[in-house]
Amino acid sequence: MAKNLVIVESPAKAKTIEKFLGKDFVVKSSFGHIRDLPSKDMSIDIENDFQPKYVVSEDKGKVVSELKKEVQKADMVWLASDEDREGEAIAWHLKETLGLEPEKTKRIVFNEITKNAILNAVENPRDIDINLVNAQQARRVLDRIVGYEISPVLWKKVKPALSAGRVQSVAVRLIVEKETEIQNFKQHTLYKVKAAFLTNEGKHIFTTLDKKFETKEETLKFLNDCKEAIFSVEAIETKPSKTSPSAPFTTSTLQQEASKRLGMSVSRTMSVAQNLYEEGYITYMRTDSVNLSDLALAQAKEVILSEYGDSYLKIRKYANKIKGAQEAHEAIRPTSVLRTPDEIARHLTKDQLKLYTLIWNRAVASQMSDAVYDVTTLLINAGDYGLRASGAILKFPGHLQLIGKSAEDEKEKPVPYLEAGTELLLHKLMPAEQHFTEPPAHFTEATLVKELEEKGIGRPSTYAPTIQ
Repeated sequence: MAKNLVIVESPAKAKTIEKFLGKDFVVKSSFGHIRDLPSKDMSIDIENDFQPKYVVSEDKGKVVSELKKEVQKADMVWLASDEDREGEAIAWHLKETLGLEPEKTKRIVFNEITKNAILNAVENPRDIDINLVNAQQARRVLDRIVGYEISPVLWKKVKPALSAGRVQSVAVRLIVEKETEIQNFKQHTLYKVKAAFLTNEGKHIFTTLDKKFETKEETLKFLNDCKEAIFSVEAIETKPSKTSPSAPFTTSTLQQEASKRLGMSVSRTMSVAQNLYEEGYITYMRTDSVNLSDLALAQAKEVILSEYGDSYLKIRKYANKIKGAQEAHEAIRPTSVLRTPDEIARHLTKDQLKLYTLIWNRAVASQMSDAVYDVTTLLINAGDYGLRASGAILKFPGHLQLIGKSAEDEKEKPVPYLEAGTELLLHKLMPAEQHFTEPPAHFTEATLVKELEEKGIGRPSTYAPTIQ
């Protein structure tokens, strides 16, 4: 009979962890939360310090009975739910519901499902952090109060069966405000002028006028004036420029990038990331930290030196810009950076491989050198205005060697170096292009997540369910 009972949240995780712990441990799943506020009434004692009244969820009676039997057989119970506030609350609810004795109960946390991480967690147990539990309870209580106060209004004014929430109500407001902004937008016209010049060596220079004209009459006057004008180089400047790699992924940046690059919805991204986490390929996918562990930095260094060489390496420690981010956690990264996407491709589904590759590339590129450009700007005198040409030459690819150049980089062309005062031949004055100012764009799932995060609304674990 196993002396140790480990309780985790999901059966997939239980299966993976059991392989690492040996015959003295049995690992069972709670299938998420085992108790919650009942759905029939508010269940918050507002007069008595907002005390919540919890009950075992209707579908969890059998799970609780089975866990109680396992608890009676075990000498020690290890609560191994996730390391975030929600996970801490699950551990606390298990302790309360199963009547676990403090001396027979240990709380363990890990942010990746690997043998080292699990064994290290077992060697370093702690108590349940009641502050984290209370943070989750406060959110849950607020959710319930907001839901029960506002939902009946929705049923009367909009349609039955809708629910309001502490986070989703604010998200709806953001969407409504954006829609109002779009509807109130007043379109106006702008005229854009472009011209091509020839140098004495026969090289083309494509330029754009600094000013956009607001009327057709202004535009026609400028075009007519150009017929008699003499054009010369007013100034030329070449400056070095660099682009740095992005920080490793947080929940929100992973959702945004997967939407942009892979066309994955927020909920699909989180579902695939959950699979990768539970199978031991990536670290915990609900995080707002951009930190990487020393082990991950060492592995990234090894990969970069081996694949690209010393000039491509630049170890960085990133800092969070988001207020209230949990710095003790890690960013989303491969559990072993040494495990390349090619090596594990045959073990993953198509979507898992796409997302793993995105995560692996971002983690490794974050420790690579800046990409360095020479950016040349040429200003050509055009009466009261200036025609401007700019272009860039990539001098050193740095992190772009791994993640590739963007569409904007591909379009950049070098500008020939010309002395100030050099006269130019006007080769072609393009017909003025009429442009219409655009209203603000509607939110996509990714841009709504970004807005929620920037405004401090919700947590990494709530973005996907809120949007759904």
